[in-house]
Amino acid sequence: MEIRTYLDEQRHKIEERLAALMLEPIGPFAQHIEAMRYSLFAGGKRIRPILCLAGAAAVDSGEPTRQRALPVACALECIHTYSLIHDDLPAMDDDDLRRGKPTNHTIFGEAGAILAGDGLLTFAFELLSGVTSAAIPDPTRIRIIQTIAHAAGPLGMVGGQSLDMMYEGQQVGYEELRRIHRSKTGALITASVACGAMVAGASGDQEAALKTYGNHVGLAFQIVDDLLDVEATTAELGKPAGSDLMADKVTYPSLFGAETSRTMAREAVQEAIASLTPFDHQADPLRALARYIVDRRK
Repeated sequence: MEIRTYLDEQRHKIEERLAALMLEPIGPFAQHIEAMRYSLFAGGKRIRPILCLAGAAAVDSGEPTRQRALPVACALECIHTYSLIHDDLPAMDDDDLRRGKPTNHTIFGEAGAILAGDGLLTFAFELLSGVTSAAIPDPTRIRIIQTIAHAAGPLGMVGGQSLDMMYEGQQVGYEELRRIHRSKTGALITASVACGAMVAGASGDQEAALKTYGNHVGLAFQIVDDLLDVEATTAELGKPAGSDLMADKVTYPSLFGAETSRTMAREAVQEAIASLTPFDHQADPLRALARYIVDRRK
């Protein structure tokens, strides 16, 4: 499969649905909604929502399943974008560039950016629990909501970010590094694939296999992110290169060196693909996505 064509097609579907679902900047809340929209529609790879759609297609590639999965995919992108807005704040990573554009707080101020992130996070759960997801049976919706809330919360993404900040400038070992990134990056990636599988009515074995895939892909994604921070340019990344080094963050290259880190990423991708053995060609997008993640330059 031609992965870039696939990514472009899936990104277009997600952008269309996001545009249809997102609030319009009119009325008394116009400025707040504009701040939400500014970051949500600033571009980006849309990897998490695409993984959600691909996870669903691995189980059932029919059009009804894709339509049911799209609001879940959009909710995941809202949560991811909220996390980026907050990560960029002066109290966090203090970045002025994201996706090649000024960060949210440089345009709307720190308070406006915090509220934009808060708005996207809570709007995501409105999408998951409201009429946009009504085609998903209620017991499945509850499982999806719980899975995403856990992945995004204090024992997932938020907790991982807190550990990342706590360990800045400290000497930490591999277990601590894995814990940070399994929570900060990996949890939402795994949830994205798993929730797609839930939408499609996956069996317990299918769901377990896709969670294993997500765990390995999440690890590879983070290792490659760490490598790109030291190897890519600001223009390629769309955000300041070398920011992890300047913040004295613990990363895979800082702990293992670039070559060993690259080998670890490739091994994680191989493990991810191996976990898809129970699936047929419908899981080919997931296989291609895993290879793309390890080979990407931004």
